[in-house]
Amino acid sequence: MIFEYNTQGTCSRKITIEVSDGIVRNVSFLGGCHGNTQGISALTKGMKITDVIDRCKGIRCGNKGTSCPDQLACALESVL
Repeated sequence: MIFEYNTQGTCSRKITIEVSDGIVRNVSFLGGCHGNTQGISALTKGMKITDVIDRCKGIRCGNKGTSCPDQLACALESVL
């Protein structure tokens, strides 16, 4: 299953996520800090959806109330 999530409160604007059998298969961000979003994508590939949520939920970027990892967690919560 591939789905798109429009982010809120981050430099990235959209996250495209591919999941199957409860596993994150691929993640790509539109916008944001290219190196950071590539890192998030590489690190979460092959992880259980629930593990990504547990690790990324609540991470903040500077004074923002959210971050790209936090928005990824929100997106994955909507999958569950």
